[in-house]
Amino acid sequence: MKNIVVLISGSGSNLQAIIDACHSPSLSKICAVFSNKANAYGLTRAKEAAIPAHFIDPKAYETRENFDQALMHAIDEYQPDIVVLAGYMRILSPEFVQRYAGRLVNIHPSLLPRYPGIHTHQRALEAGDREHGATVHFVTEELDGGPVILQARVPIFDGDDEAALIARVQHQEHFIYPLVVKWLVSDRLSMQDNRAYLDGQCLGPQGYAADELDL
Repeated sequence: MKNIVVLISGSGSNLQAIIDACHSPSLSKICAVFSNKANAYGLTRAKEAAIPAHFIDPKAYETRENFDQALMHAIDEYQPDIVVLAGYMRILSPEFVQRYAGRLVNIHPSLLPRYPGIHTHQRALEAGDREHGATVHFVTEELDGGPVILQARVPIFDGDDEAALIARVQHQEHFIYPLVVKWLVSDRLSMQDNRAYLDGQCLGPQGYAADELDL
């Protein structure tokens, strides 16, 4: 049995998708959820699923490094095999990234390397892009720059606003993120030499690509 810890900052819709997927025997259990926001709805989702839910206040610590030290100590109480960032809106210290290297993943709302950082949907619309999406990647010290594992692409239609595009991308996020977690807990996925490997095969710059994905 492998332990999953999830970090959130907001509503926790990707957390919910992983919680739902964990009803399947193919996934291990989420053993804890942590948030840097006291009012994050994701904490409510965790409690409703009988998952320990914790708020750690960054304002109680003098530096980002001190906060991350406290967070790591709390996470390690659950002996995690996988740490999942699901809308966690803090830049991680190098020590945090190094501690969980190879078992730390994130989902980013763009087709990386396009639009790292924030406001990705609005940036895609303003650029006149005809395609947008989401990327699951291993986390490294480079912001949104770790090896890509899997991407989902969605069209951008004439007349789309930011809300419509967010909804379309999130629909795909809720499919691909549980799938990647499944690959991790089944030991199919790994990071070696700053590259992602699935079933022993090195993935390309855009991650795994197939006509069909089997959850």
